[in-house]
Amino acid sequence: MLSRVYVETSVVSFYHEVRTEPDMIARRDWTRKFWDGIGDEYTLLISPAVIEELEQGDFPNQQLMLDLVSTLTVLPVDQMIGPIVDFYIMNMVMPNDPKGDALHLALASYHKCDFLPTWNCKHRANANKFGHIRQTNDKLGLYTPLLVTPMELLGEPL
Repeated sequence: MLSRVYVETSVVSFYHEVRTEPDMIARRDWTRKFWDGIGDEYTLLISPAVIEELEQGDFPNQQLMLDLVSTLTVLPVDQMIGPIVDFYIMNMVMPNDPKGDALHLALASYHKCDFLPTWNCKHRANANKFGHIRQTNDKLGLYTPLLVTPMELLGEPL
């Protein structure tokens, strides 16, 4: 069975990153290498939240980002997701933005995704946060996906 990977918005946006700072270029290159090298190892999944975030605002390559995810499976936002998001926020697992970080983590956890790649290293792909996330998901009886950067899913030395 293929590993299930919930791809949140930062990964999609970095595929078409236009900033020229060295760290932005590196993230873009790692993201493209990850995305283009998926092969037979992973099933990529998104949610309506990812599509909504990509549709909002006006930024470079917006349509290209939407096109990139257009063939991916969209996970449903079950009625249980809202209470999970609220619990995350109430327990300070994620910031108080019910349509942001907490929602993506809730979806990936509820749908038992193996990985949640992200470039959000402050709230998700952060070793200092992972224990708190895992303890909270244990209390909720939820699976905890591995929170990684796309770079960590490349499967080869850098």
